[in-house]
Amino acid sequence: MTTPRLALLASPAPDAQAALAQLKRRHGTHAPEEADVIVALGGDGFMLQTLHRHGALGKPVYGMKLGTVGFLMNQYREDDDLPARIAAAEPAVLHPLEMQALTDSGASVSSLAYNEVSLLRQTRQAAHIGIELNGQVRLDELICDGVMLATPAGSTAYNFSAHGPILPLGANVVALTPIAPFRPRRWRGAVLKSDAQVRFRVHDPLKRPVSATADSHEVRDVTEVLVRESRERRVTLLFDPEHNLEERILLEQFSV
Repeated sequence: MTTPRLALLASPAPDAQAALAQLKRRHGTHAPEEADVIVALGGDGFMLQTLHRHGALGKPVYGMKLGTVGFLMNQYREDDDLPARIAAAEPAVLHPLEMQALTDSGASVSSLAYNEVSLLRQTRQAAHIGIELNGQVRLDELICDGVMLATPAGSTAYNFSAHGPILPLGANVVALTPIAPFRPRRWRGAVLKSDAQVRFRVHDPLKRPVSATADSHEVRDVTEVLVRESRERRVTLLFDPEHNLEERILLEQFSV
């Protein structure tokens, strides 16, 4: 079995930097463009950062938890044979969301989101947002702190905190979840097919300004946001068989 060329990347956290130094001594490291597998050392935030920076390369990414939150990461074990773990890992293919946001200045900003695209009020004024699905108005006006569209991989993150549903991988659905909704009082969101195109229109954006965030990329003072799943872009995360991403999502649904 050929030993894979590894690109070792780490967050600035001291534990992650110490692990990086040790793994470099043991396995060496390559530039992400030249590697077979990218190894990300840190938490979920660093994993998302890695996907945004290097996802276009199409290289599989194996994460190890050396941060606060590690839902997308494997456990870090100092004495393990890392190439053997990578060879035995199970892949999970993720498609990010594409966000195209228009601002009140007329700018158009595009970004990708592997977890969620969220719209949030910028001031004490509640946001007033209309929602269109595939060109058809489904909600004239949602009065809320915000609203988000989450992928299955991101459904256990901010979406879950906002009481949205946890989505199984491979179900080809996304979660549309309001954040602190005021009206309509009975609306608690929707589960949509992953190929749906969702357009958010901000009502009265000068009095009630709204920002849009794709993972950690924020665009302020938006007037309209179009979100759809990218079928062209895909990333492959690698997980130890006993802790694969599908099993983690199931465990989250049955946790008490």
